[in-house]
Amino acid sequence: MRGVARSLWARLVLVAAAVAVVVAMVVWRGPSMDVLRGAFTLVAWEWVALALVLNLLSVAVRTLAWRTVIRQAMPPPHPRLRSIFSAFSVGLLANAVLPGRIGELARVAVLTRNSPIPPGGWATLVGTVFAHRVFDLAAALLLVAYVILAAQVPAWAFTSLVVVVVLGLTLLAVSFVGARRHNRSIRSELGIVRRLLAMARNGLGAMRQPFAAAVAIGYQCIAWALQLAAVYAAMRAFNIQEPLEAAALVLVMMNVAMVFPLWPGNVGLVQAAVALSLLAYGIDYPHGFAFGIGLQAIEASVGIGLGLVFLAREGLTLGTLREMEDPRGEERPVRREPAEAGLRR
Repeated sequence: MRGVARSLWARLVLVAAAVAVVVAMVVWRGPSMDVLRGAFTLVAWEWVALALVLNLLSVAVRTLAWRTVIRQAMPPPHPRLRSIFSAFSVGLLANAVLPGRIGELARVAVLTRNSPIPPGGWATLVGTVFAHRVFDLAAALLLVAYVILAAQVPAWAFTSLVVVVVLGLTLLAVSFVGARRHNRSIRSELGIVRRLLAMARNGLGAMRQPFAAAVAIGYQCIAWALQLAAVYAAMRAFNIQEPLEAAALVLVMMNVAMVFPLWPGNVGLVQAAVALSLLAYGIDYPHGFAFGIGLQAIEASVGIGLGLVFLAREGLTLGTLREMEDPRGEERPVRREPAEAGLRR
């Protein structure tokens, strides 16, 4: 108990320190209310609408990438696309409003709830989530390479991007080595931990299928291109008339700032990263910070909006997302409303 308490206090101190740094940065260099009011008064809302549509399309394409991974990792029958889209949307909501990366497991919980998942398939689905992120990383590395070659990368950010590339390539290599195809049987005499590990490796099966891997990476590249176009549209909405490579730099640095979710959305840290990135293009810090607020609001509104719709459709609450499948392979029942339970019988 003492070890758990110390760990909890250590995390609280770390989060408090990070919050203090962000607050100090906002107070020191953050925009005044007059600057914020002026920035949002002059917003071109037609560009905002376009950015929202592009982000919605990006979510849909990422769902297709996850379906590709699932189809390679598990034998039929496979979950329906509608169920996968619902689970993915709920995961976006959980990542946006809850600390940590609980959304990655939340989408597995939602998908296993109403889909024909075989016993023990929970671990395999967790593997597909990881594989989906790895393919997403492969596409993101292409964007980072474009930024390094074309954008005006600040000196303080260049080293960070190089580290991201090295770590990303290392993760891709490790994931490929650990992947296995789902048609390889898992021996029943293996212990629980080894069986779960084997099923999780099955979830990475698409990495050993060249065509499926190419399709999944292709979907993720399209999704990143749509998201890049959304950032470019958002820049136009806030009267930032800079080239596409500036939008790419903003997108990359925004995602770097969200790698470690210290609090929901890393609000404040994201805006500082966006504003500092745009300084190289002559955009003053207050204007860039205000744009960062609007950009994160645009991106979060899509995930939160879709997540709330499908969360209500599933008859769930944010609290029930923590009810996962039992590690031994037996599903833990998720609470349903009486009316919904009756309809599903």
